[in-house]
Amino acid sequence: MRNTTISIAKGIAIILMVIAHAEAPGWLCQFIFEFHMPLFFITAGFFFSKKYLTDEATFVKKRIKGLYWPFVKWAVFFLILHNWMFDIGILNEVYGNETGGVLHPWSAHQMQQNLWTIFTAMGGYDAFLCGAFWFFRGLFVASILYLIIYKVIDLGLSNLSRRVGWVNTNATPYLICLIMLLLCGWKTWEGLRVISLVQGGYRDMMGCFFFGLGFIFRQYVDGYHRLMSKYYTAVWTTLLFAVVVFLFSKYLTANMNWRSTFKQFLSLPIPATLGFLMTYNISCWIDKGQNWFKRFLVYTGDHTLYIFIFHIISYKTVSLLKIWYYGLDIRQIGCHMVIHDHSQEDYFWVLYTIAGVGLPLLGIWIYEKVKEKIRASRASSASLAQ
Repeated sequence: MRNTTISIAKGIAIILMVIAHAEAPGWLCQFIFEFHMPLFFITAGFFFSKKYLTDEATFVKKRIKGLYWPFVKWAVFFLILHNWMFDIGILNEVYGNETGGVLHPWSAHQMQQNLWTIFTAMGGYDAFLCGAFWFFRGLFVASILYLIIYKVIDLGLSNLSRRVGWVNTNATPYLICLIMLLLCGWKTWEGLRVISLVQGGYRDMMGCFFFGLGFIFRQYVDGYHRLMSKYYTAVWTTLLFAVVVFLFSKYLTANMNWRSTFKQFLSLPIPATLGFLMTYNISCWIDKGQNWFKRFLVYTGDHTLYIFIFHIISYKTVSLLKIWYYGLDIRQIGCHMVIHDHSQEDYFWVLYTIAGVGLPLLGIWIYEKVKEKIRASRASSASLAQ
């Protein structure tokens, strides 16, 4: 189903992700991390339909086509390039992430093991060039897990309703969210891991919770629009949401980090939910217009996949400029995700953002235009042949 408001919200969220990865000022990054990744899970859940409860194959096929296959394809692509990136200097063993961690060239055995991990566990990807790829696994697992739990609970409530006659089968989405919160609380309190999931499963389980929130929001979206129909109500509510998210980012910082503590787990659901509503309200206002800005955000939101995949490698173009500007060691191009020197003092994060969003979109736009011309040329040739 086409929904340009959600496309705009996703467009805003992916731009915020690129800003945060570009090491923008600390306060801004903390604010963004509170809600930008949960927003993607919520918007995915928004489109979940009960029809998939009796057509599981279609849902799973869509998840494989839209998440698993792109992950495998591009993770393998960057796996093949990994050692070559060391040869040409894009990666090195001197400069890496903020904590000093670096990557190394992989042996033939390591390459093969990573290939197996990519296919069997949606892991094994290049941590520096594919640092955002955890999202594909997270949403893939979260959405299928949601479908499975929904079917189990819905079946149980239906059977119970037939026996006692008063059970509300519409409670299933709320029960799923409650169950996932309880499990995530237990997991973070005791430091437990789902050993069959890369990174331990926290992101996947919290993703299932936010996916469920998106489905619940869909049921009330018309009433929410009526509630926000008055301009001043919408403005002040949005500002209130933003203030609450900012206060959480300042005093109870949290994000979807796979190593989240119990305190961080408790601090996440409220600002993540309010951050989504704040973004959704802004998206509704933008969606009312008919201008280039709306078209840009809709296009961006419809092509978030390519920004997820290519924004980090696109940063390297700006890193070259920063190396020249400051006279830095050329090997700093290997910094993940951007060059850390002076990152909290200058405005290179703005250029990183433009490159991280603009270059992937430019690439897919050119690809679509070329593909369109080839299709038109073939159609014309076929018409002449007839």
